[in-house]
Amino acid sequence: MDRYRNNHRAPQPTLREGDELIEGRNPVQEALRAGRPIHKLFVLRGGGGSLSPIVSQARSAGAVIVESDRRALDAMSTTGAHQGVIAMCAAHEFSTVEDILNRVAESERPALLVLCDGIQDPHNLGAIIRSAETAGAQGVIIGKHRSAGLTAACAKSAAGALEHVPVARVANLTNTIDELKKQGIWVYGAAGEGSSLASRTDLTGPAALVIGSEGFGLSRLVAEHCDALIRIPMLGKLNSLNASAAAAVLLFEAVRQRLDKTEGRN
Repeated sequence: MDRYRNNHRAPQPTLREGDELIEGRNPVQEALRAGRPIHKLFVLRGGGGSLSPIVSQARSAGAVIVESDRRALDAMSTTGAHQGVIAMCAAHEFSTVEDILNRVAESERPALLVLCDGIQDPHNLGAIIRSAETAGAQGVIIGKHRSAGLTAACAKSAAGALEHVPVARVANLTNTIDELKKQGIWVYGAAGEGSSLASRTDLTGPAALVIGSEGFGLSRLVAEHCDALIRIPMLGKLNSLNASAAAAVLLFEAVRQRLDKTEGRN
């Protein structure tokens, strides 16, 4: 991999304040495609030609390319799955609820948002963001308290979706729910005790789906502020889904209904 060596072999790097790591080939490629500034790209020495496109894109974007051995990359990694490439860049900035509502206004589709009430596992949060992006949602909103942040583990699970879907962090989720309702967005909380099945709930209009925490579900106040509580049918012996799986099911139920409406199917 001599063609990658435009820098000396640096010792194990340390993050500067305000920096964050993006790990894995897909997340790094999506960051580059989105034009996110990358300070340094650490690549596995002898990693093979599959890394060449990433290195070429990063170099063209002005990133410093640093060859590293696997032990150094493993020491840097917080996910344990860097796939031979780690990018160092400025920390991912949160959007605002106003940014997301502006995106809704500019969209040709009705609002489809996801609110996370106490999702503490960064892998779950990343998977929810990934599902939101693939379902065409205009944004994800999380609370400041009892919530995972946009960490490297979250970014890895999101598989590049963080570059395409805005994530807002708010101090009070119930106030945000009330704000969304004033904007004409119906807010549906996912709960096993929901009064109606998601498949029998009209999700074709402007909608926000609220996903509760992994262990406790929706908090009482958040549940009380939702327009309705909806549930996913459970036919097995277990009575709940992983939070990110539940988010995916509800998001694509909304997608299914909207496609059926567009295509004239009931």
